[in-house]
Parts: sequence; C-alpha cells; structure tokens
Amino acid sequence: MEFVKRLTTLRKERGLTQQALANAIDLHVNQIKRYEAGTAQPTLETLVRLAKELHTTLDDLVFGEDHRSPSDDLRLQFEALSQFDEEERKIAKALLESLILKHNARRAFADDLKPAGSR
Repeated sequence: MEFVKRLTTLRKERGLTQQALANAIDLHVNQIKRYEAGTAQPTLETLVRLAKELHTTLDDLVFGEDHRSPSDDLRLQFEALSQFDEEERKIAKALLESLILKHNARRAFADDLKPAGSR
C-alpha cells in the first residue's frame, strides 16, 4: 500500500487533481482512481511517466522514504564511505558485491538441498 499513499500524497503536493495527472501522462482518469484505490497496478512504463510528472524518482514513488535505505546499524558506515577517495570506494564496492554474491549463492545452495515439497 506504500505506492497508493505515495501516489496520492505526491499528486496532492503538486496541486494536481486526478484528472490533471491523468491528462499529463495520457491516461484515463479512471486508471488514476484505480491506482489510488489500490485496485490496479501500473505498468513500468506508466510508473516512469508518473514519476516524471510528479518530479520524483521511481524508488520514492514505489517504495517511499526509508524503505530502501540501510538500517541504522549500517547507516553510519555507508555515510563514512562518501568520504573515501575513488579507489577506496571501488574496493569497498567490490567487497560488498562479493559478500552479496556469496550470500546469494549460499541461499540458493541451501534451497537446492531442501526437499521439493518444502520449497
């Protein structure tokens, strides 16, 4: 339901009616009403048009604030990375990518070991 709230809030913050938003992105107003009611989901193409018209990012439109940001215990470490020079950031990024790959491989391998009926 985060998307429903974000769409409605952003539209109102921009001073747009449902009809005005629909006109701006070349969509029927009933679709905007369905999106805001949570009874329909927009396509990726429509999400992009909505984000552009509402002057926001796709992440902000779909996930809202803080939904995809790091947890508090990692936030300070990620903030510290912004002070690294370019080479240090490349190393940190490569390290994180390798840890994520290791985690995903371990998880995939564990799923493969489960009996077919319990997956």
